[in-house]
Amino acid sequence: MREILPALDRWYAEGSPFGLATVVAVSRSAPRDPGAAMAVGPGDEVVGSVSGGCVEGAVFELAREVVESGEARLETFGYSNEDAFAVGLTCGGEITLLVRPVTPALDPTFGAVAESVAAGRPVTVATVVDGPARRGATLAVWEDGVSGTLGTTGLDVAVTADARGELALGATGRRHYGPRGERREDTVTVFLHSFAPPPRMLVFGAIDYAAAVARIGDFLGYRVTVCDARPVFATPKRFPTGVEVVVEWPHRYLQSTDTDGRTVICVLTHDPKFDVPLLEEALRRPAAYIGAMGSRRTHDDRMKRLLDAGLSADELARLRSPVGLDLGARTPEEVAVSVAAEIVALRWGGSGTPLMATGGAIHPPGRRPAGEPAQDG
Repeated sequence: MREILPALDRWYAEGSPFGLATVVAVSRSAPRDPGAAMAVGPGDEVVGSVSGGCVEGAVFELAREVVESGEARLETFGYSNEDAFAVGLTCGGEITLLVRPVTPALDPTFGAVAESVAAGRPVTVATVVDGPARRGATLAVWEDGVSGTLGTTGLDVAVTADARGELALGATGRRHYGPRGERREDTVTVFLHSFAPPPRMLVFGAIDYAAAVARIGDFLGYRVTVCDARPVFATPKRFPTGVEVVVEWPHRYLQSTDTDGRTVICVLTHDPKFDVPLLEEALRRPAAYIGAMGSRRTHDDRMKRLLDAGLSADELARLRSPVGLDLGARTPEEVAVSVAAEIVALRWGGSGTPLMATGGAIHPPGRRPAGEPAQDG
């Protein structure tokens, strides 16, 4: 979708209707992931691809038909056993496409979404795929606002909360609701398409605990990097596949690395020569979470060293140390769960209290990431 947005934005600005086909579900060996898109615009100009060539001809016709009718359609394409050359995926997979017409009247949020994507501002687009709500209706969700509607206030509220969760992880996929946003129903299917890179998790100290934290970070959707100055420990074979492993002094690596308000930094070295220079750098830059491992004695010594290094009380208040929630964790895997729980609680403003000891809604509509402005509208 990112690749074809310039053309779509041009057609939209000109007021030229176009048909937009988006992959909303795949199975088996489908060639494209959810979010892949193809569009047919004025003069039958085609941009993008949804299958690498297998069904593009049929999708071209569908896109023209939805522009003419003004009604979105949901279509599934799969392999044809009888005739491999028939319309279908010869790779043996299956894709489901939402094909919808786009005009300023039908989708008043599209221009703002295109502008945000071009500017690198994260946004999630929620689109009704199936159910009693209007198919093709869209709701754009930013960290600090929303635009559009899916048809009912309850559905908008529930989807907005989930869209922000997907946005925090840069994730894309389908969710199911009742017509007024009921979470235990599946009559309405909504496709959440996030335009944001996965957030980063930077793990410093290539110890057993780091491997467990990296594994759970990857599970939560983070792009994980493990850094250690000791090459004997910082070896890829000690960490899950897909985790980047860097041999470098931690503070030097962080100085050369961009972070933002979604970045998670886990300092597991508990060695002053590593973690004090590293935390000096970390506590003075953007990050969603900065945690450091160590005993209470280590924590007290570390805080004194950081004060002596000139860090302010406000900067030190950002440090989560000792790291993690009090779960009674002992093993590296249990400690990783403790750390992950603290990260999630801090992101969404959770208390860490057992739910059985709390009252009211489990997912309050007003709850949002710490520091995030109130929802617009």
